[in-house]
Amino acid sequence: MAVLIGIDIGTRGTKAAAFDADGTLLASAFEASRLARPKPGVVEEDPGRQYASVCRTIKECVETGRIKPGAVAAIGIDGQMAGVIGVAADGKHVTPYDSWLDTRCGAMIEKMLAEAGPEIIRKTGGPPSFNHGPKKLWWQKERPADFKRIAAFVQPGAYAAMRLCGLAGSEAFIDHTYLHFSGFADTARGEWDEALCKIFRFERTKLPRIVPPQEIVGTLTAAAARACGLAAGVPVVAGCGDTAASLLACGATKPGICVDVAGTASVFAASCSQFTPDAEQGILSCARSVTPGLWHPYAYVNGGGMNIEWFRGLFAAAEKGRRAAAPPADIAALDRLAAAVEPTDDLPLFVPHLAGRNSPPQPHLRGAWTGLTHAHGAGELFRAVLEGVALEYAVYMAAIRRLLPAAKLDELRVTGGGAASGIWNRIKADTLQLPVRPVVESQGAPAGAAIVAGWGAGLLKSPDAAARQWVETAAAVKPVRSQAALAARRLDRYRRLLRVLDPAAAGRTGHKRPFNDIGDDLL
Repeated sequence: MAVLIGIDIGTRGTKAAAFDADGTLLASAFEASRLARPKPGVVEEDPGRQYASVCRTIKECVETGRIKPGAVAAIGIDGQMAGVIGVAADGKHVTPYDSWLDTRCGAMIEKMLAEAGPEIIRKTGGPPSFNHGPKKLWWQKERPADFKRIAAFVQPGAYAAMRLCGLAGSEAFIDHTYLHFSGFADTARGEWDEALCKIFRFERTKLPRIVPPQEIVGTLTAAAARACGLAAGVPVVAGCGDTAASLLACGATKPGICVDVAGTASVFAASCSQFTPDAEQGILSCARSVTPGLWHPYAYVNGGGMNIEWFRGLFAAAEKGRRAAAPPADIAALDRLAAAVEPTDDLPLFVPHLAGRNSPPQPHLRGAWTGLTHAHGAGELFRAVLEGVALEYAVYMAAIRRLLPAAKLDELRVTGGGAASGIWNRIKADTLQLPVRPVVESQGAPAGAAIVAGWGAGLLKSPDAAARQWVETAAAVKPVRSQAALAARRLDRYRRLLRVLDPAAAGRTGHKRPFNDIGDDLL
């Protein structure tokens, strides 16, 4: 029996899963991450620990699944997409992992938007945000000594693959599912863009080679094999971004299938057959899919899923009368409180951008509740937190329909921890007026990474064929048509609230918008 191993290096931690070629789960393992927050706005991780967690979780899968070391046919790794790691000539890291949650590069976002915002979007497919371009420029400007030592910038998935295979800095790579975050790529061509590099005087030599997800980038070294409990020589594919892996694991391999990745970030993605940058609105990124010929216009809430944990912490601390480092409050109990609230115009609204807004890039925007009365309690507040993501998704969906009027939006498939929330799925269905279909027993991104590994090793014919065999969905939560008018009114209030809360739009920061009325009718 051939075994495929997929690993997801996520914000919460590293998850490895082993599958047979038919998609049957054989074993899984998880190790929590350790995010360091040494200063306000700074969020980092140790790349060495990330790599070690990959080895440990693979080994645990091999041992608990009683998998013969020689049975593993290929390994695929996906990971957090928007952060960067600087590697030296020997392939080892010389910077910490500069997380997608790290906001130090805010000034560089504004610089890139002001100097070449529309051009960056037209070429890369996505706006500068808390992602690669501004982060690379931050390291170049603020840490010149470290920058000089950097041979290439990579992401956590690629870094772990490099370490498994013993690759040097000259062999560093990025697969094409990340390019819309890069700041310097011609994504449609799959090449680095010299003109963008020149605008920002960024050294082209710091950019890794671009490869397809299924390309075999190397094989396990003897040392890595021992750490993983495997035989040396196992092929390792380039892998893909965690969002790309999650979309694949939901079966989003043809136009019309939308996906909600209800994880640490809240991602709304559609599927279409053309590369269509959103240069006018500046809201959407257009990412290349793992599936050949498919593209995913999408946007996301920075830390949308983290808001749930944040509220849980507040609720638990209030219940106990003290702050709780690890609050025991039950999300299911909060769901029940929210489900008992009747949807009306009088409910409070919540803006979910506690860490700044990504889509469009508004780094200074922050979260808020509005419309509170003495009658509102925990149920109303938590329902507003859930609804805030749904309303933001409605903005994204309107942007997709404006950009691609003929695009099919047939259903929304949900994966990630939030997929288990019945009330959240109901709110999304009614707000978006789309059927919401949870993915059954989804292993999420690791399953997508394993499919890519099987494709690269020649065991799986194509991502689409594998997804049709591996992915199962539950019955759809159908939208209540009578809720459409209420949802439209709530959305209109939400859009107006975003305009009021944006410091740049209010002129309080002196920041000049890079676009004329950037999607103002959609905001």
